Amino acid sequence: MTRWGILATGHIAARFAEDLRHVPGAELVAVGSRTPESAKLFADRHGAQRAYGSWAELAADPEVDVVYVATPHAAHHEAALTCLRAGRAVLLEKPFTLDLATSRELVDTARAAGVFLMEAMWMRTNPLILRMVELIADGAIGTVTSVQADFGVAGPFPPEHRMRARVLGGGALLDLGVYPLSLAHLLLGVPQHIRSWATLTPEGVDENTGFVLGYDSGAVATLSCGMVGATPLVASVTGTTGRIELPTPFFRPPSLTLYRAGAEPETIDADLTGGGYQYEAIEAQRCLAAGLTESPLVPHATTLEVMALLDAIRAQIGVDYSA
Repeated sequence: MTRWGILATGHIAARFAEDLRHVPGAELVAVGSRTPESAKLFADRHGAQRAYGSWAELAADPEVDVVYVATPHAAHHEAALTCLRAGRAVLLEKPFTLDLATSRELVDTARAAGVFLMEAMWMRTNPLILRMVELIADGAIGTVTSVQADFGVAGPFPPEHRMRARVLGGGALLDLGVYPLSLAHLLLGVPQHIRSWATLTPEGVDENTGFVLGYDSGAVATLSCGMVGATPLVASVTGTTGRIELPTPFFRPPSLTLYRAGAEPETIDADLTGGGYQYEAIEAQRCLAAGLTESPLVPHATTLEVMALLDAIRAQIGVDYSA
């Protein structure tokens, strides 16, 4: 049995707690929040045994094997560091932190302590996404030449909302754009060229952002994110002999369709049991059982490479969380 703690009590934490019910051998034993009232309410709702009114108390619980951190972005670094220093394995919500420097500190801390640490980029653990990767590796669409993906949501959001609050790491890029960026990285790796553009809110975070990644191989990725209108949330991966299309939402697709040159389209449906968060929990448990300190599906190097790209895009569009 793997004993889970959840740090934070918001919407994503609740969705993870619900999906944990679909994970064999998983038990939610403790919840931590900044207030005991919030922790107890969440624990009662989701069947956790203990509720703590501080992050440190949760991290100190010797009966917790792994902590899922689901705080707002700006608190990821502090919350994960608290758990890692207490010797707790951590599954940390995306984006890992607000920048590469603090992300690298978490990785270095985990490695020095020999403690498991994984970014909760659930898309990279999704079985249908993994099936797509297998198809591409087997040459189903030839050499990948183009990736297109979007993630836009409808606003408007008030200035104090986490999506607009700079102090909370707001903006479309870190919250939404990390998905199309991670998809392109999964399939094409680190680009040699980046071009970005965005409009900013009065608070100084991006509200509508586009970025193009160029690769010396000749491949391109055209990606966008925003919080000024609901986009299709679809993705298309084109190769020299075919393409794969992912319908909405592409990061947790209900199906994929394979188009091969000279063949009828082939649709592969997903198993839609649960909300999709269970797969990252299953992967974390698999790694813990195997004595691993990082996941081969979401390795530390990938997390740091994606964060470096996010830093580069933010520099181009003028979003600075340190100001």
